[in-house]
Amino acid sequence: MVGMAERDDPEVIGRRVQRLRAERGLTQRQLAEPVYTPAYVSTLEAGRVRASESALRHIAERLGVEYEELVTGRPAGFATEVRLRLTGAQRTLATGATEAAAQGFAVVLAEAEEHGLVAEEADALLGLGECALENGDLEAARSRFEQAEQRLGDAPLPSRVPALRGRAVAHYLAGELRYSCYLFESTLDELNRSGMHDPDALLLLYTGVIGPYMDMGAHARAAQAAELALALAPRSGDPALVARMHRSVARTMIAEGRIAEADASLAKASELYRQLQIRTELANCHWMRGYLYAQNGEYERAEEELREARRMLSAKRAALYTSQVAVELADVLHRREKSDEAADLLREVLSDLSPERGALHSAAAHRLLGIIAEDARDTEVAEEHYVRALSLLERAGAAGDLADLCRLLGDLFRRTGRVEAALDAYRTGLGHRTTPGTTTLGPAPAQPPL
Repeated sequence: MVGMAERDDPEVIGRRVQRLRAERGLTQRQLAEPVYTPAYVSTLEAGRVRASESALRHIAERLGVEYEELVTGRPAGFATEVRLRLTGAQRTLATGATEAAAQGFAVVLAEAEEHGLVAEEADALLGLGECALENGDLEAARSRFEQAEQRLGDAPLPSRVPALRGRAVAHYLAGELRYSCYLFESTLDELNRSGMHDPDALLLLYTGVIGPYMDMGAHARAAQAAELALALAPRSGDPALVARMHRSVARTMIAEGRIAEADASLAKASELYRQLQIRTELANCHWMRGYLYAQNGEYERAEEELREARRMLSAKRAALYTSQVAVELADVLHRREKSDEAADLLREVLSDLSPERGALHSAAAHRLLGIIAEDARDTEVAEEHYVRALSLLERAGAAGDLADLCRLLGDLFRRTGRVEAALDAYRTGLGHRTTPGTTTLGPAPAQPPL
């Protein structure tokens, strides 16, 4: 039912009543009788009175239109139809058919804008942002998420969290780790300090911030975020969100050597995604399993999982994610002594990555190409790749990866007789390892009262 807050203002309703009455050839007296007076209708059409619901229902009946259409300008049931189309687009996106989903969201956006359906407009923009993330168009994704946030304007913070999270993820994928963490942490801090402890909103944020924390070397904060996400999961009514949480939490468990627990968490995520038929997220579960097996030295199983993840992602044209998983597959191929295949794959991937689009995986590709070149005793090419990787990682602020790369570069300088350059590289690497588990982000955000 249309509520008082959903009505157009009295002037708009008045003009609509006047237009409909004229189209039907009715006088003000004919529209008013037998309950109201012509003077009342005249005042209503002039927009000088906020008519009661009963008066508008009487006038709607006399005009032969539905009450909803009279007070909002929308055909009866139109908002429900738009929401159904929105749900369909969201379902299409969940299966990984990004282009078809984007077309569906674009249709919903146009209809919502035309008829002033603000909530549906914001959801359509969120959907278009998620489609852009899937396709690796990070600038378009940020723009869509910013537009969604603007549409929601004065809405409570929990309603704006999906848009904020989308922006943070786009910055993270672009290699802007500190700014991504700032967006996540400032939102978490505001939610928790203001007492807006919405489980879905908090779970979305704690799950999302794990990746940036891990890549910055802030393992203590990542572990704490994972612990809070696990505590919040039973309160969430969104199974897809819970599945995403299990996948992200597995990263912290792997870092802590809790392999069996990580595998169990991924199994829970995979089962939820299968039930929901969320193909892209299921591919990400294969991706994380491949990473898990690689860390545990089970390279054959890792290769199988990563190839499956890449196949699923490329089939749905998730370009950026496909390139990222290819870098990890190349690492496993190298460890399985398939270095030529790994190098070919990395060179192919680097054409799809850039400092603004997948900086961390671009750096990882250059690092691995450097290692492969060193194995082939081509120190000049190895140094070139290491230096490129170093530049990318310094921009992103990925402390743990920087320390490891400085060690590789220092070893290369030492083996080629450049002792001073080697010492400088080692000192730089030690500087990134002086305070493990911390960052320059400042105090951690306030926690929810679990």
